[in-house]
Amino acid sequence: MRALVLNCTLKPSPAESNTEALAKVVVKALEGQGVTTELVRVADYDVRPGVSSDEGDGDQWPRLRAKVLEAEILVMASPTWLGTMSSVAKRVLERMDAMLSETDDQERPVAYNRVAGVVVTGNEDGAHHVINEIAGALGDIGFTIPGQAWTYWNKGPGPGPSYTETDEGHEWSASTGEAAAGNLVAVARALQATPMPPPAGS
Repeated sequence: MRALVLNCTLKPSPAESNTEALAKVVVKALEGQGVTTELVRVADYDVRPGVSSDEGDGDQWPRLRAKVLEAEILVMASPTWLGTMSSVAKRVLERMDAMLSETDDQERPVAYNRVAGVVVTGNEDGAHHVINEIAGALGDIGFTIPGQAWTYWNKGPGPGPSYTETDEGHEWSASTGEAAAGNLVAVARALQATPMPPPAGS
């Protein structure tokens, strides 16, 4: 079983990413259950604006899309900016909009029989809002969202230190991330055993 974690930080490599630090907790938990996991920083790719699967010369989204479709588990990780998801996460979802009309060889949406979860960091309010927005969009696209398939770290209202600048709240975020990994794997295995059929009327 394979998992892809898309880190939607605004920072290209090799800059330190708080979101990546928490995402690695989920990666470790997934790998502990035998899942082959790849962590990709989207800002390292030239993902063009648009809502198709290929926006032409220079667009590197097709490379990331291929990775999404090679994995049974997708985790989207985003920082919180102004109470909402990063612009990088928003662009990923916009590009995945094309998957709504793309089907596999059994006429199922290409995202069917894949599960998805969410990781969010931020030294401001908004983590639950970001989780709801990303999970809702991924559900629309066709991913299955297990119960409690997320974790977050949120300093709280007002300014404060970032995730890597304090140990406060890390234990809760880690245990919640480990639980999310377990739920993602359990549901992914269930879908492997009993795949979803094509939608009625397709």
